[in-house]
Amino acid sequence: MIRRVGRIIKEEDQTVQVTMSARRTGPDRRVGWWSRLTVGGALIGLLAAGCTGAPTSAPPEGGTPEGGSSSEAPGGGGNGAPTEGGSAGPAGEVPAGLETFYEQELAWQECEGGECATLSVPIDYEEPDGATIELALLRVAAAGDRQGSLVVNPGGPGVSGVDYAQQAGLVVSGEVQEQFDIVGFDPRGVARSAPIECFDDAQMDDYIGSDPSPDDAAEEAASEELVKEFVAACEANAGELLWHVSTVEVARDMDVLRAALDEDQLDYLGASYGTFIGATYAQLFPANVGRFVLDGAVDPTMSRLDRGLGQAAGFEQATREYVQSCVDSGDCPLGDDVDSGMAGLRAFLADLDANPIPLEGDAAGELTEGWGVYGVIVAMYDEGAWPILTTALRSAQEGDATMLMFLANIYVGRTADGIYESNKMQAITAVNCLDRAAEPDPDEDEVLRQFEEVAPTFGKYLAGEGACAYWPETAQTVLDDYSAEGAAPIVVIGTTRDPATPYAWAEALADTLSSGVLLTYDGDGHTAYGRSNDCIDDAVDAYLLEGTVPQDGLSC
Repeated sequence: MIRRVGRIIKEEDQTVQVTMSARRTGPDRRVGWWSRLTVGGALIGLLAAGCTGAPTSAPPEGGTPEGGSSSEAPGGGGNGAPTEGGSAGPAGEVPAGLETFYEQELAWQECEGGECATLSVPIDYEEPDGATIELALLRVAAAGDRQGSLVVNPGGPGVSGVDYAQQAGLVVSGEVQEQFDIVGFDPRGVARSAPIECFDDAQMDDYIGSDPSPDDAAEEAASEELVKEFVAACEANAGELLWHVSTVEVARDMDVLRAALDEDQLDYLGASYGTFIGATYAQLFPANVGRFVLDGAVDPTMSRLDRGLGQAAGFEQATREYVQSCVDSGDCPLGDDVDSGMAGLRAFLADLDANPIPLEGDAAGELTEGWGVYGVIVAMYDEGAWPILTTALRSAQEGDATMLMFLANIYVGRTADGIYESNKMQAITAVNCLDRAAEPDPDEDEVLRQFEEVAPTFGKYLAGEGACAYWPETAQTVLDDYSAEGAAPIVVIGTTRDPATPYAWAEALADTLSSGVLLTYDGDGHTAYGRSNDCIDDAVDAYLLEGTVPQDGLSC
């Protein structure tokens, strides 16, 4: 029996921002933008010359934002003592022992893209008098009559919220930017906020490019040893912080940030894994929830196994949609119909396992199966990238893997020189292993069978616990309840063919939250606000700007 260590994709969202096509401000503002794909950094304008914005679809009869609820949601921030039960003190109450943190003032200074500051938080909230870290913040001031602060998070885990906020004009509409300061923060352990760093760049190349689908006991043993080396390096290099990068702790940081921004309640826009942060915050501080939008939702109640199965099925579905589009365009390099095209993709990846393609101009030296999977996966986050993937696959079949490696580099945040521009591929493991309680020892063959049944192409890359199977600390900060009783209305957005956060997860989160309101985009790609259509965008803008809660179940 081969033990699966599944290093590919094991995360909620991988929010990589591939690129964004132009996004205008003002009433006629929408052209669409390329969505998030990993943990972070946006690559503005990349490939935009050959791509159009996401297609729009007409809302159903009576499904415009005007047809939604006219109820008003509060806006502007608050705080209560964190509890797992969802109860909290009055908005603005400072948790006992944390007064120093809640009363700090931010020293904003001009920096690239806005104003920067740091926020001091304890490493361990159970020991607030102990060691502290500084979280990096960036604010883009409201361009007009200021209504308050809107905190944003692009997902990951591991994405830089500072980089995200720096691109405020691409993250929110012009109207929202007129009235809100857009505030981003690098979560603890990420980017500029005491980053978790385990391997150096060369080791990360070996780790990411290594065999993701061992075929025999010898290959499995080598893969397992590499994962163990990664875990040992994390433990040796990250120090005490390694045990304190859970989403619960990030949510508590976000409430300290709310107080430092002088907001009684928190207004928040979270994408992908950012929805998990938002749901966690709402459960811990329901009285402090202002206008919350959770886009590309994660179901926080799912087991690690079910989450992996859901994501595997999501990527399989998205890839079938891509192959159908490839076939419809004519001369698809994978096959003449969807089934033969999916088989062709599997054959291509299998051939990479046996015969990596030499690379010129990239420090990796060759495109392996591991790199190839990332190159394919990244294009599933936005259908605007599908033509680029087709060109990349055709070139790779002809022996030139430059473009496919370029796509893989986008996913992992790496340059062709082998420089990792962020630590997202390392931080994501540290967060996920603390957030998800360990599963009972599974029947590994049965787990693999389940994954390959729902995802014949990607299942084998996702089956297994990955580094979490060897993590030196089990999850200790998992909440039992995410109903967030007493919270203001929370808008949850799901995209019907989202590969990274399947639509069923948005349905589940909206049902779990006592005040959840479900907004549906019938389309492809990851997340919806700003990359789908006016029906979605106008509903979100009306909620953020005016407090008008969308009609529950609105589909666009």
